[in-house]
Amino acid sequence: MNRFALPVRLLLVNQFAVNTGFYLLIPYLATHLGALGMSAAVIGVVLGVRTLSQQGLFLVGGTVSDRLGPRAAILAGCGLRAVGFGLFAMGDSLAVVLAASVLSGLAGALFNPAVRAYIALEAGAARTEAFARFNVYAQAGALFGPVLGSVLLLWDFRVSAVVAAGIFAVLTVAQAVVLPARPAARRGGSVLGDWRECLANRRFVAFTCVLSGMFVLQNQLYLLLPIQAQQATGSAGVVAVLFVVSTVATLLLQVRITRLLSKRARGPVIAAGLAVMGAGFAVPALWPGLVAVLVATLALAVGVMIAHPLVYDLIPSFGPDSLAGTHFGVFYLGSGLAAALGNTAIGWVSGFGQRLASLLCLAVGLVCAAGVAWLHRRGALTPAQPQGVVR
Repeated sequence: MNRFALPVRLLLVNQFAVNTGFYLLIPYLATHLGALGMSAAVIGVVLGVRTLSQQGLFLVGGTVSDRLGPRAAILAGCGLRAVGFGLFAMGDSLAVVLAASVLSGLAGALFNPAVRAYIALEAGAARTEAFARFNVYAQAGALFGPVLGSVLLLWDFRVSAVVAAGIFAVLTVAQAVVLPARPAARRGGSVLGDWRECLANRRFVAFTCVLSGMFVLQNQLYLLLPIQAQQATGSAGVVAVLFVVSTVATLLLQVRITRLLSKRARGPVIAAGLAVMGAGFAVPALWPGLVAVLVATLALAVGVMIAHPLVYDLIPSFGPDSLAGTHFGVFYLGSGLAAALGNTAIGWVSGFGQRLASLLCLAVGLVCAAGVAWLHRRGALTPAQPQGVVR
């Protein structure tokens, strides 16, 4: 960690706290809303509003990062999430719950692209390893958060909400003190012009489309693999084992894998990661059972460890530093839409059989790997360096 500047170290630890605060609350929100007497339809609306307000506004959050500076977007995002989670503790009415959902979603749309843009610019030549450690801290928080949340629920959901809000309030203050105030990177022109510049970059758009498959497959840790594990054992509790396997593997291997592969050409390594992610699903397709599902989970984690840091390293290189946030926003918006459509398709196919759904995931991984390899051969993953790009 000492090789990174203090702001980068703070943002890495910040990601652990962000995921801890998020996952100690959100996984238990539906149960809380049901206890308030809300119907399943209303609960679905509340959760959908939170997701839509985050996924649908990633592009806006990226633009805010470029126009006002990533520090301002990070502070605003953490502050808004503290307010949003605080509202979950203060009110039980549908209006209050919806407001809390919108604010917490908007918060994620603001700080997610900004944090990544800040790390990409601040870490410089070490940003690949910085993103590897970013993934480690994120996974650790995603594992610790639900555990802490389950303990806090022994008292009351509102206690969880207050603790989550407190975490984001502390993060807001810490980042206000430690993060240096960068001037806005993007000046002049229009916001629509910024968006057009990103979307007119065919290589970047093709890269975003091909890599959206990575997020489709990652989401199967929450959809297909838990279903298959539960069917194999008849127990819902076994789902926790999947998350433990994924998280422990990431904590132990992520930095080592990234150091081993970071000097290699980006395209072939990312393609290999996608292929590993997809190939893991061939195991439960051929040999159903819990062991097969665990193998697929491990392969998914390893594939993400191979590809993820290098993907984040490439995103800002498609344009000038002044549009780093917008590029991350476009990438996340496209990936979020693809994940939603992919989950819908895989969920529908699983109705005809779990093996068929696994084969579809295998196809997604292999097709996307082939797409990345094709972009690499065409030189699309080594775009000409615009002035001011950090490498």
